[in-house]
Amino acid sequence: MSQTVAVLDIGKTNVKLALFDEGRLLWEQAAPNCTRSGPPYPHEEVESSWNFFLDALREAARSHQIGAIVPTAHGAAGALIGERELAAPVMDYEFTGVDEIEPDYVKLRPPFSVSLSPKLPAGLNLGRQLAYQKWRCPDLFAKARYFVGYPQYWTWRLTGVAVSEVTTLGAHTDLWVPRQGQISSLVEALDIHHLLPPLRRAFDPLGPIKPELAALTGLAPETRVFCGIHDSNASLLPYLVSRGAPFTVLSTGTWVILMSVGLSLDQLDPRDDTLANVDVLGRPIACGRFMGGREYAIIAGGGGNPDLDAIERVINSGAMALPCFSGQGGPYATAKGVIRGEVAARDRPALATLYCALVSDLMLTHMGATSGDLIVEGTFAGNPLFCRTLGALRPTQRVFAAEDAAGTARGAAMLAQWPPSYHIAAPVPVDPISITGLDSYREAWTAAVDMIAR
Repeated sequence: MSQTVAVLDIGKTNVKLALFDEGRLLWEQAAPNCTRSGPPYPHEEVESSWNFFLDALREAARSHQIGAIVPTAHGAAGALIGERELAAPVMDYEFTGVDEIEPDYVKLRPPFSVSLSPKLPAGLNLGRQLAYQKWRCPDLFAKARYFVGYPQYWTWRLTGVAVSEVTTLGAHTDLWVPRQGQISSLVEALDIHHLLPPLRRAFDPLGPIKPELAALTGLAPETRVFCGIHDSNASLLPYLVSRGAPFTVLSTGTWVILMSVGLSLDQLDPRDDTLANVDVLGRPIACGRFMGGREYAIIAGGGGNPDLDAIERVINSGAMALPCFSGQGGPYATAKGVIRGEVAARDRPALATLYCALVSDLMLTHMGATSGDLIVEGTFAGNPLFCRTLGALRPTQRVFAAEDAAGTARGAAMLAQWPPSYHIAAPVPVDPISITGLDSYREAWTAAVDMIAR
């Protein structure tokens, strides 16, 4: 029996409420996700997001009978919670002040060979955030009863039930051992085992919505709330249930996350920002990441997609963008991005498209992902020339575009009926572009980035 599922989708850039019925998007509303500069450190403005969700749920409930709620949220965020409220603000993972504890933290974090979690900038390793909060904010830390991943924070707000979940614990946190499926030595080293609530699966129902929230929003008191999931893993769900390995999903938004199902973990290298995430069933997945959406916007001077003529003009000019433009993520995170050559303003989106396709290609090669389909979902799926350029760069693999801007939320909605019995829409195959000079352009670009690495 079908039911309308409401997804709370907390991205780094935007927050959304989306309603689905057997995979069909029925209703959607979005707002910017804001952060505050402090004190005690830059943090997520959770109350504005919470008020947005309450207002959106109230509006949606007027015209739809919502039977379930599923939260999904970006990684590298978690919440120290007390009995009834946050014990400490939810840290913004771009807070660079955590670097001051690195000399002490590095002595505690497990090696990459164990955690498959590379040392990442700022607060992108969730374990480093926890260490900072314990060591620099002891009064706040002492108030905490539990530490929960960010999706599970919203579940707790809705139900009062605190749980842990593997897709969030396993997302480059230093807190999880993917091959063994257990918490890492860092938990004991920080003496925080007592803060981790029981482990539940992302598709587990945790109870009905709080009665006062049902009354406030107009939702039925029996509306079920599910555990929730890390957003990139939500993007992966439609393909986990609809195709066999090997394949790679490029989940694109603020970040580009390359998730290669069926790929060996042996070629993962922390210097490349390749790592293992953990899927909804607790299985390690070889991944790579770079901040492609943000870099695209910086290089392009805004948004917009290029046309084929613009791609050809940039290739013929020899102008190129060299990493890194975000200061975090990818194999050249510590390098300062630069544009070599002259590029007209109208051609900047083409330059950005080539850059993001080349970085994706490079990371796939470093990971050893040379076979299986490539499925682009999210923002870059709406850029046909990104998909077609990637197809030309990787002729042994077929590229598909998921014609679905709501891919993360749609995947999360599947958790309310797992595994789904309804039809999963297939992505659309993309023909690679044929442009003279692309191979030579890639050779020159690769040689230039090799110089950065030396």
